[in-house]
Amino acid sequence: MTWSLLAHEPETDSFGVAVTTCALAVGASCPFVRAGVGAVSTQSITNRYLGPAVLEAMARGLSPAAAIEGALVGDDGKNLRQIHAIDRHGRSAAWTGKNCVEWCGSRSGRGWSVAGNMLAGEEVVTDTAASFIARSELPFPERMLAALQAGEMLGGDKRGRQSAAIKVITHEDFPDIDLRVDDHAVPLDELERLLKLWREQRAPSLKLQPRRANPSGSTDLDAMEARWQRQGLDLKFRR
Repeated sequence: MTWSLLAHEPETDSFGVAVTTCALAVGASCPFVRAGVGAVSTQSITNRYLGPAVLEAMARGLSPAAAIEGALVGDDGKNLRQIHAIDRHGRSAAWTGKNCVEWCGSRSGRGWSVAGNMLAGEEVVTDTAASFIARSELPFPERMLAALQAGEMLGGDKRGRQSAAIKVITHEDFPDIDLRVDDHAVPLDELERLLKLWREQRAPSLKLQPRRANPSGSTDLDAMEARWQRQGLDLKFRR
């Protein structure tokens, strides 16, 4: 009941998942990322334990195919699952259980993977992939979102639309981008609006936040107050 795009951008060592479906809050169930390791989406009749299991296996050095195979061994519902993964080498693998609802399947290339089930047709996946390949001029998250929009134009989820999410991680223990549209008539359009807001309001301050390279982040009270003043805010820290 979902389709998703996984991608790795080696220039920035970014991993991303963009996903959409006709179900509530897809961002709470399907996408998983880990810095330096990879990205996973677990979908169809979703088993959320699979995402962390596959990431942990890839962190130990297993290939995406071996990681997925191992994670599914103890899952009696594996033929209801769809899961795909990508690692830091750009390798990918996908599993689509024999009981998944048509149309279901996946496509992959170096550094990307698309998988979906309960879709209007195979072209949803193929056009998502084609758009991602063709739109290399776009920034990484916008490129992923544009690819899902291309798949939506070909029918998307055969039941309709409800939620969407995008998650991108680089070098931290938490995503740089973690945006969700849990319930919306046009979730990909709303996700695009939120991504534009992230560019304007969040991206400029990422370097000032606590990060591995600077665990405390910016603590200069005068500098922070000056930024507020430039925004027209009359705010001051207690001293």
